[in-house]
Amino acid sequence: MEDKANKAWTDLIQEYQIDNAIKQHGEFIIQAKDIKKYREPRLMAKWDSSESLPTILKKSDINILPVSRSAYVLSNFKLYQPFPENDINTVKYVPPLPLESIDFNNLSTESNAINAMLITGILDDFLGTNNTVETFNGRMGTNDFSFTVNLTNGGKRQVDVQSAQLEIDGGFENDDSIIIMEAKNVPHPDFHIRQLYFPYRLWCERVRKPIRLVFSQYIDSIYHLYEYEFAKEDDYSSIHLIQQRNYSFQSSAISWDDIQRIIDSNSPEIDDNYDDTSIPFIQADLFTRLISLIEQLDKVPNMTSAEIASSMEFDIRQASYYSSAGEYLGVIERPLRGHSQLSLTGIKLMRLKLRERRLELIKLIVRHNIFHDLLSQIIDTGEFPSREAIIDRMRRYNVCKDATTLYRRASSVSGWLRWIVTLPDTTEEFE
Repeated sequence: MEDKANKAWTDLIQEYQIDNAIKQHGEFIIQAKDIKKYREPRLMAKWDSSESLPTILKKSDINILPVSRSAYVLSNFKLYQPFPENDINTVKYVPPLPLESIDFNNLSTESNAINAMLITGILDDFLGTNNTVETFNGRMGTNDFSFTVNLTNGGKRQVDVQSAQLEIDGGFENDDSIIIMEAKNVPHPDFHIRQLYFPYRLWCERVRKPIRLVFSQYIDSIYHLYEYEFAKEDDYSSIHLIQQRNYSFQSSAISWDDIQRIIDSNSPEIDDNYDDTSIPFIQADLFTRLISLIEQLDKVPNMTSAEIASSMEFDIRQASYYSSAGEYLGVIERPLRGHSQLSLTGIKLMRLKLRERRLELIKLIVRHNIFHDLLSQIIDTGEFPSREAIIDRMRRYNVCKDATTLYRRASSVSGWLRWIVTLPDTTEEFE
């Protein structure tokens, strides 16, 4: 839970005067045993996306890296790489194989998603190679190595590592290269570069073949694959994107005509008036993250806010926001305080194929006046509404009172609309 980690880091920063140490010396080395006095180090030092960082670390502009199995370095490091805007609408349709031991429509774990990607040839297609096989994965230890990393003030700092621990989701080899993969089944706006860099440095010392680095996000039945490389082996911050592509085992082709038909045949029935509804207006910017939560609740029928936060790799506050967003759509219900489960509508939704499920989600969204109006406007004008236009429409429907909250929730409206307008895609056949 973020609150526990935040309190523990607040106490640690105060006890060891970490802020002052970083200002004076540029860094602070903390031992795992000192962290453990407050909380288990594994729960205090591994933040795979910047949004999962405890609030005190964000406010203090502090990030953390392992430098051994028993110590960490804290400084004003820039450690996260944002994913590019996924504006590539082309999705390659990959026919699933007639296998009984794997359900291509229900790849519930990261390892299942990797297996399916490998056996169907998706990874080979993405890399432009043949005969790629999995050869390693799991926890490993690095050798000793050093690197430079960018700081938030524009400078650089050297970090020296002595046998730190790492974990690799998938390691592969073919005639041309070694491939290291990090895989996630929940969406995030960025990732901790360490997840690729530490394995990269380890295997640079072990093999002669070139190393290729792949990050996979399997979200809403679609693989979003990204290939990265480091321009300089000893520069953590030299990471850059090489290519990105999308794949799916289900046809997801949705046209603007499909969306227009939904608009025409579904009159809005919910006006979101602040004074008349018990369900708060949405404050959940990433619609794909709501879909991931629905998928999680389909696997685990009832989850607490803490379990949702842990599974989705975000904090308790976001768990509440996204559960509320599911209530707003009518796919999640919370019969007990702090507990979430799928409603009957949510259960039926998850029994649909990808294309039909997405169309049903659009129907549920446009039941609300504000989305029906704004989506109709997008179709009529061909232009996406500005933040100010969204806020004006929210005021018209008396969505919320506070000006700051209004502005913040406009981001969620924009995020949900963007999810819809990027659905019309070009589906390519897989060869």
